[in-house]
This record gives sequence, structure tokens and C-alpha cells, in this order.
Amino acid sequence: SCSYQRFVSCYRCLYDLQPQLTRSIYDQFISQLQSSIKEEIQEVKNEGNLEGLFNSLDKIVEEAKDREEPAWRPSGVPEEDTRSALVPYLLKHRAHLHRALRDKEQENRAVAEAVLEGRDRIAELQQLIRARQQAWQ
Repeated sequence: SCSYQRFVSCYRCLYDLQPQLTRSIYDQFISQLQSSIKEEIQEVKNEGNLEGLFNSLDKIVEEAKDREEPAWRPSGVPEEDTRSALVPYLLKHRAHLHRALRDKEQENRAVAEAVLEGRDRIAELQQLIRARQQAWQ
């Protein structure tokens, strides 16, 4: 088998000396591995208390019967499921971006007004300087 060949390739030196022993070791290893896995699965079943989990799941289903609005279930159409999950988030994000844009535009208008006032003040000061310069001459 393919698995045995991989095992042999890992333990080539042992296989070259004693191929039968290598096969025996491989068989024991596989046997112990399989029984160990089965034991682990059984422990998970026992520790997981699956019967209790199923009972709690039944209880959740019973409690949900009183709800008027059904729980979300996938429709089977990935596009619709994605849309139903993403659209509310994207709309909220878009509203946030609109608010941020409005705030920045207001801030920019205030800065533009301040710049224009500064230019007007500079023009006034330049005229005042020219008037005083002419008066001095």
C-alpha cells in the first residue's frame, strides 16, 4: 500500500536490514493508531454529552417558536445571502462617510472664508502702505 511505502521510505535502513520486522512494526503501529483514534472519538462522544446538547438545542427551538420574526437562514443563493448581510453594513458606512464629508466640506468653507478675509486684509494693508508711501513722498 501507499502508506506502507511511505513508512518504508522513512525507515529505509531498518527495511534494508529486516523487511519482515519493518512490516510487523508498521502493522502494530497502524493497529495501535486505529484503536487510539477510536478511543479518542468515544471519549469525545462521552465528554461532549451529546444528549444534553441535543436537549438544549430542542429547548432553543421551542423558545424560538414564540418569535414572530424567523431566525436568519441561508437562502441557498450566495449572492442574496451576501447582499442581505452586507447591505445594512454598507448603508451605515455610507451614512458615516456622508457625515464625514459634510463635516470636511464645512471645515473647508470656513478655511476658505478665512483665506479670503486674509487676502482682503493684505490688500487693505498694501493700499494703506501705498497711501502712506505717497503721503511721505
